[in-house]
Amino acid sequence: MTVTIEYEASEKLSLPYEEIIRDVVEESLDYLSCPYEAEVNVLLTDNEGIHQINLDTRGIDAPTDVLSFPMGDFEEPGDFSRLEEQPEDYFNPDTGELMLGDIVISVDKVMEQAEKYGHSQTRELAFLVAHSMLHLSGYDHMEEEERLQMEQMQREILERRGYRR
Repeated sequence: MTVTIEYEASEKLSLPYEEIIRDVVEESLDYLSCPYEAEVNVLLTDNEGIHQINLDTRGIDAPTDVLSFPMGDFEEPGDFSRLEEQPEDYFNPDTGELMLGDIVISVDKVMEQAEKYGHSQTRELAFLVAHSMLHLSGYDHMEEEERLQMEQMQREILERRGYRR
């Protein structure tokens, strides 16, 4: 598993963010029974940075807490099997790892939302990573049933590693 973390926010999280991110990425892949070693890129930025990315990529003129940019084209959420059909599109030729995608997290939102929801910054960061990992694996929350499924999966991923409210 390769998790590349880039930190460009001026505000510093006073927690072991690299350890938390890697822990949740690993647990998400285990939870989803991903049969491959995977590669994930994570950018920690601020509200201004994520606002610009949100505007450029989604046309939404506002900051958000997390953005997910999956590399895989999933017919069924969490079904990694068809990615093998086009290894040149989904697997890093140098490492053989599945290129799952990119996660962008606003450090400002981690701090704001931890306070707003009354839990730790550690739990908020872990939640955003778990949420994004599900998106990178083909899950979405456009419909109520999908939203409920993702919420349950996020809770289970976090519980399995002890990230509680």
